[in-house]
Amino acid sequence: MSHQILAETTASVSELKKNPMGTVAAGEGFPVAILNRNAPAFYCVPAKAYEALMDKLEDMELNAIANARSGQRVIKVELDEL
Repeated sequence: MSHQILAETTASVSELKKNPMGTVAAGEGFPVAILNRNAPAFYCVPAKAYEALMDKLEDMELNAIANARSGQRVIKVELDEL
């Protein structure tokens, strides 16, 4: 059975256990696919890459909200009225 691996770097669970930080470093800032019996079990994602991913997801969610509200009626108010 074939599996899609969404990372350029892979390591086995055994390699991860032997040297966790070395496994992360092998990805050079990108995710590392951790394989169990030659199938991806999970992805080891460096903190900076994970933070960037979360920022991107938040931007996409905010964009979806803005797009949903784009057809709504605009209500003009004066600053003093607030």
